Amino acid sequence: MEINEVKQIDKTVKGWLHESRDNVLRKIDTRLTVDTKTSRKDLVTNIDKQNEKFLVSKIRAFDPNAKILGEEGFGDQVHSTDGRIWIIDPIDGTMNFVKQRNHFAIMIALYEDGKGVLGYVMDVIGKHLLSGGPDLGVFDNGRPLPPIQDTTLREGLIGLSGPMVLHNDYNMVDIAQQSLGMRIYGSAGIDIISVLRGELVGYISYLKPWDFGAGRILCQTAGLKMTTIDGQRLDVLSSTPVLLATRNAHQDILTIVSK
Repeated sequence: MEINEVKQIDKTVKGWLHESRDNVLRKIDTRLTVDTKTSRKDLVTNIDKQNEKFLVSKIRAFDPNAKILGEEGFGDQVHSTDGRIWIIDPIDGTMNFVKQRNHFAIMIALYEDGKGVLGYVMDVIGKHLLSGGPDLGVFDNGRPLPPIQDTTLREGLIGLSGPMVLHNDYNMVDIAQQSLGMRIYGSAGIDIISVLRGELVGYISYLKPWDFGAGRILCQTAGLKMTTIDGQRLDVLSSTPVLLATRNAHQDILTIVSK
């Protein structure tokens, strides 16, 4: 893809995101329709659905030949990474959205033949937009992201999945104890932003493509490592425990996981 085309797409997507954010904020204090999906802790609201429909309509008009993978199912059934694929999460952290009206994100990613082109993670209430890709670099609200220090696990805070810690999956308790402290934000997007901004040294959780698609592009561009929990290559269409960290912390965590 030519750089001028990437820049034009980048400008267009940022416009969608700001409009999407405005739509969500206008409705955030209205009465929500809340349904469960796989369990009472897996929620979806009318705002999730409306926001996904809005983003799907924008993508269909802009890139009609592309496939769309969305969390709420208003896109396509995607089984191959061939061609252009847009991956969207209309509200990441729905429980936070419902119970706190804070700490949730909107995420969009564009892949072409399995390679990340552009990623966007927006903290809706904090108004932080992390954006970019390999051709542009990574930006925080339009400013180049500062270099990320290659901090070790012992020197930093770690974002972890609450259920994985409770069940001590992959020695999560040991990972938490060897860090300076554990944080549980309840939103992959918020955790990814925190790692990119140097507030966390890493993040571990069970994630689906819409949870990590955008972050994978941004984090790899910024020099971070995002893999499966055992250090293998992360396929963009997979649903698996994911390990994101600085290179030093990534190695520290793999040593603990493999015990």
